[in-house]
Amino acid sequence: MATNSALLIKLFCVGLLGLLILAPHAEAAMTCGTVISSLAPCLTYIQGGPLNPACCSGISSLKNQASTKPDRQAVCTCLKQVAAANPGAASKGAGLLKACKVSIPYALNPKINCASVN
Repeated sequence: MATNSALLIKLFCVGLLGLLILAPHAEAAMTCGTVISSLAPCLTYIQGGPLNPACCSGISSLKNQASTKPDRQAVCTCLKQVAAANPGAASKGAGLLKACKVSIPYALNPKINCASVN
């Protein structure tokens, strides 16, 4: 039987793979692949490990790259899908943003309405 940590890792990886396959094709320049690449260094933290400084850099970079409303909505949609596929990711994500001292205009929440993100 897999441990909770191993199960979380598998769910996270499946969610990331799904995001790459189902990346939105809207007007946004941001893709789920870009989001995942930027957040890849955060996986250790999401799994309960230490915070990698590259994670905070990736979050800041992602925030700066998402400069238009369609970009922010695309990032929101990707994060929403990750949160839906990984129930523990939402609480870890909130702690991650706080630890990195970065704020974004949406939450890592599977119920967020990304169309309302400005």
